[in-house]
Amino acid sequence: MSNKNILSTSNLSIGYKTKSSTIIIAENLNLNLREGKLIALIGANGIGKSTLLRTITGIQKTISGTVSLNEKDIHELDALTLAQNLSVVLTEKLPPSNLTVWELIALGRQPYTNWIGTLTDNDIAKINEAIELTQIGHLIHKRHYEISDGQLQIVLIARALAQDTPLIILDEPTTHLDLLHKVVLFKLLKKLTQETGKCILFSTHDIDMAIQLSDEMIIMTPENTIQDQPCNLIMKGSFNTLFKDEHIVFDSEKGKFVISS
Repeated sequence: MSNKNILSTSNLSIGYKTKSSTIIIAENLNLNLREGKLIALIGANGIGKSTLLRTITGIQKTISGTVSLNEKDIHELDALTLAQNLSVVLTEKLPPSNLTVWELIALGRQPYTNWIGTLTDNDIAKINEAIELTQIGHLIHKRHYEISDGQLQIVLIARALAQDTPLIILDEPTTHLDLLHKVVLFKLLKKLTQETGKCILFSTHDIDMAIQLSDEMIIMTPENTIQDQPCNLIMKGSFNTLFKDEHIVFDSEKGKFVISS
């Protein structure tokens, strides 16, 4: 598998503008999202993880610097090109509807269907492939509101897979899930990057699990934002600066956070 860059940022500054001023949340971000990598985005609450995700997906404007998707400026791409190269799974609740799980996954094919929305044999094959990859065939006839939060999260990932983009970005996919479903979801994401060659970037508060399963991690702190393999980040002591609290300490030998007495 090649290590092709799908998305990169160059000297990116993120934040928002008010009428009178510009609020910068993080600056000089140089990130690379490559094929076949599972990448976790971590940082304390309010550090700007969601702002970063909204900026690199083109939902929010950059303050300065660039975001390149397949070597093209993301803000110069039309909505259709963007939807064929990047799929996003946000934490928002689904609008009320009577859609079945199959119909919900089929919405991932919208960037490819004609204006009537007719599904071709190829579209149906992509939907079925997404269902098979995520192993949710037993759910497809249920209404989306009849399944658990954990199941719905996997259905939304299947919809992103049906969209068939080289890059999938997920905003805190393990929120509201119990430990078992978190492990199932993490292992599924790992399997998908290995089997499909797609790049998956996800933000998470489950740092210990992300250290075990991610290929790379992006750590946001007030001082800087760094990207590297978990083992290198442990060696550099990067996790020690994550929480400004003497009671939470990173144990580099165990590779996880411990509560100090």
